[in-house]
Amino acid sequence: MRNEDMRAGPRQADPAPPVSSIRRWFAREALYRRALYAAGCLFLVVGAIGMVVPMLPGTVFLILAAWCFARSSPRFEAWLLAHPYLGPSVARWKATGAVPPVAKAFAMMSFVGTLTGAWYFDAPRLLLIVLATLFAALAVFMLSRPNR
Repeated sequence: MRNEDMRAGPRQADPAPPVSSIRRWFAREALYRRALYAAGCLFLVVGAIGMVVPMLPGTVFLILAAWCFARSSPRFEAWLLAHPYLGPSVARWKATGAVPPVAKAFAMMSFVGTLTGAWYFDAPRLLLIVLATLFAALAVFMLSRPNR
């Protein structure tokens, strides 16, 4: 052992990670929260439109909005759950995970109607495939939920 090493004393632990890596982590976290917030706003708008447009399932998009807001902005999640028109179906879903049979039937008719309309108006084949896959996955999920 050299004299210089002996004078240095006990070996120090590895230093903390550099500030730049911590900033990158926080920047990534902020970007993730902003992306979820933007997606929540988009789902909220589509869900609100779906509550008044006959062939668009609104509740599914409102549930997605609540999920996004729960991870990005609890204040907006609380607002959505407390909203007198948009909130009850989301709050019921959050409490029980159940989908009433009438809502299931309406959602299935909406899926079929939307896909039929897209086919009738000659949508691109790729869009039809994406819609059919999405609606099939949503249908399986909704039908697997309890009724009450």
